[in-house]
Amino acid sequence: MIASLPWIRKMTSNSCLSTPPARAVSGPPWLGLSVLLLAGFVTIFDLFVVNVAIPSMQAGLGASFAQIGFIVAGYELAFGVLLITGGRLGDLFGRRRLFVVGMAGFTVASALCGLAPSAGFLIGARVLQGLAAALLFPQVYASIRVNFGGGDSRRAFGLLGMTLGLAAIAGQVLGGWLVHADLFGLGWRSIFLINVPIGLLAIAAARHIPESRAPQRPALDWTGVALVSAGLALLLVPLIEGPGQGWPAWSLWSLGAAVVLLAMFHRQQEQRRMAGGLPLVDMRLLAQRRFALGALLVLLVYSTSSSFFLCFALLVQTGLGLDPFVAGSIFAPCSVGFVLASLAAPRLVARWGTRAIVAGALVYAVSIGLLIAQVRMAGAELVPTRLIPVLIVVGAGQGFIMTPLLNLVLGFVDEAQAGMAAGVVSTVQQVGAALGVAVVGILFSAALATGGGMAAQAGQYASAFVAGMLYNLGAALLVCVLLLMLAKAQRPAG
Repeated sequence: MIASLPWIRKMTSNSCLSTPPARAVSGPPWLGLSVLLLAGFVTIFDLFVVNVAIPSMQAGLGASFAQIGFIVAGYELAFGVLLITGGRLGDLFGRRRLFVVGMAGFTVASALCGLAPSAGFLIGARVLQGLAAALLFPQVYASIRVNFGGGDSRRAFGLLGMTLGLAAIAGQVLGGWLVHADLFGLGWRSIFLINVPIGLLAIAAARHIPESRAPQRPALDWTGVALVSAGLALLLVPLIEGPGQGWPAWSLWSLGAAVVLLAMFHRQQEQRRMAGGLPLVDMRLLAQRRFALGALLVLLVYSTSSSFFLCFALLVQTGLGLDPFVAGSIFAPCSVGFVLASLAAPRLVARWGTRAIVAGALVYAVSIGLLIAQVRMAGAELVPTRLIPVLIVVGAGQGFIMTPLLNLVLGFVDEAQAGMAAGVVSTVQQVGAALGVAVVGILFSAALATGGGMAAQAGQYASAFVAGMLYNLGAALLVCVLLLMLAKAQRPAG
């Protein structure tokens, strides 16, 4: 759910940013922190808020199911692919400067989203919004890291974690209310346009954030950025668009080209490292068995997150006819369960080790199975409020596995590699989320295509929800197996 919090915790503990804590003359910049928290809020808010507005967008723009998938996945993919580059640009040109550039881009892109005349225009604006967020978000945690030390650092990152948790909940409840209230007749557009005054305020107040740069400024690997961005785009576009068009030839060629480009990226990164340059990804990381297995786990777990939100929003709004505010309110307990479990997870892992994460994964898999069973048995007669207890458990299962898993995976690498590993894992999170939307979209839309028309819409969407969530169940069960393998690999020999 909240991809950033565990990464932040690991980064602060390992001091993987290249700049040491700044020596403040007048104490830590708490006013600047409030600006950074505001920026962190809106970037995570926009990851979640789209889910409750999807049915309204679909109706208002006449968007196809594939276009809806692009609206969700486009932001996540652009956000994930440029996160590492965004952090490097902040090191090079100044973190406050990149914060202002990223916030300005995010504000403009949000305005374009809110004014979008068509689904295609909205998809493009969402990609721009994700690119701007990738420039903006790394400066938030980097600025906190270099300007706060000791107890102040723990307090600042604690506030950031709380802010990101609130953003996830607000994305469901506040976002649903904004769409339902139809302020000034804007409907779903208000969830984007609300970012404009917030962005302008953050830009004006950015002067309270002290400027900082990395003492060592490595050259940017633009070739690597281009290869991995193009490769991932060519991988995901046909997965989202291909099924609706019957898998035309271009979609198969695109998948083949994606494999070639990603292989070229691997080779180019190795050549850059051997030549003494700094690659985006040190491929020796992926050669480490435990880290590679951990990265696969992160990919699988996060592939079940956004896809779940998408399926649930379509089920309760388009299928069952709930308004966005009620739908968001029903889902909010899931986010509450996630936040509470995230707070408890570190203590459980400290006591029980990897077994606690395995237990969390089992809870997550079982709760998904129960949710699928409940929806399948009820069908068109489903009462959404009766899903709340199992939604709380689903959220708790996510919290028990997502929060400690990232810290566990980052703990497999040396401290000198922690910064790059954190960037890799964070990219894998967002790419996994986009991939999950693509795969679940295939299953969901295929089930809708076999439905019985508008008269059976509720039952049709319940069946589609079950079909889509079968991927999540399979992924969750595979996560349990891989975690058991990982726990076995951690045991000392003999």
